[in-house]
Amino acid sequence: MKVLVLCDDYWHPGEVVQLGLAPLESSNLQFEFVKCCKDILTVEKIRNYPLIINCKMNEITSANNHPWFDEGVTEVAVSDFCDYVENGGGFLSLHAGNAYFNDKAEDAAYVNFVGNYFIQHPPRCDMEVRITAQHPVTQGVGNFTLRDEHYEIAVVADNAQTICTTHSATGGDQIGGYVREIGKGRMCVLTPGHILDVWHNPEYQKMLINAMRWCAGES
Repeated sequence: MKVLVLCDDYWHPGEVVQLGLAPLESSNLQFEFVKCCKDILTVEKIRNYPLIINCKMNEITSANNHPWFDEGVTEVAVSDFCDYVENGGGFLSLHAGNAYFNDKAEDAAYVNFVGNYFIQHPPRCDMEVRITAQHPVTQGVGNFTLRDEHYEIAVVADNAQTICTTHSATGGDQIGGYVREIGKGRMCVLTPGHILDVWHNPEYQKMLINAMRWCAGES
């Protein structure tokens, strides 16, 4: 399966995502990384992938914090991602892919599409991921503990099914992941993933592989 991975913004270097996904690459799972989405992605290009993973905020790259989504400039708008999923594509939103704000007009379309907006996170801390639902994304995954940024998000999608929660002493209890079906396609949201060790956690790796396969319609 060919997977398009969108990464790199000021707070989330693309190198973390690339190194994080490297151990999961195989003959059955091949990643193509794109950092400057504004100038590389086209509607025709995204149709070539059964799955898109977004790991970036609304910034062009780590060196350019101007908005990625710019009406009349960006080739692939949020509405094109919506059409892609509604027509059977898979979309996995990881960590920074959920760092879009409710009070920024330029983030509004993506917030509506992905189904959540970012509120805050405490300083990096020990955080427990608790599996709360039986689902193909959580199959074979046990509860586990990470040191990471503990994201607090507000879920606005009315069809979001929570599959895991996160807990820390400083961040309390938060939604850590959910799934949605949109038209003919599927979406999964997972909030961990700021530091490289998180991506290499065996339980999180299981969840990532499950999420990719489910979003792409393989299960």
